[in-house]
Amino acid sequence: MFDLIPFDRNERNLFHYLDKMEKEFFGDFDRGFSQFRTDILDRGDHYELQAELPGFNKEDININVTDHCLTITAQHKQEQEEKKNSFIRKERRYGSYSRSFDISGIQAQNISASYKHGVLSLKLPKEEQKKLDNGHQIEIE
Repeated sequence: MFDLIPFDRNERNLFHYLDKMEKEFFGDFDRGFSQFRTDILDRGDHYELQAELPGFNKEDININVTDHCLTITAQHKQEQEEKKNSFIRKERRYGSYSRSFDISGIQAQNISASYKHGVLSLKLPKEEQKKLDNGHQIEIE
């Protein structure tokens, strides 16, 4: 009977097969709901972080900096109610996303943000690099 089930060559575990089938049918909830997609670009004197947050208003987005950690949180709540004759339809949708980034080497006090067409853009200015001493000879007296 198990010969008819398409197993991966490396995995002969029924639980692996069922987990894979569930992810293909419903999608990978852990990856799809807990985080959002980001791109980080090096622009020379600063980094640009672009986060995709479609469907959010800018009031739904919070950006916090603590120590060397930048956290972006987006949360929205939508309720819709429709009444026609004796028919009542009520729908609710809640969503919350959060992602944190290490910002060591960034001037945290000079970070700026903008939100346009579902994309949050953060300008992260780099700290100036300290020039290293190329070395010198010390004479012994």
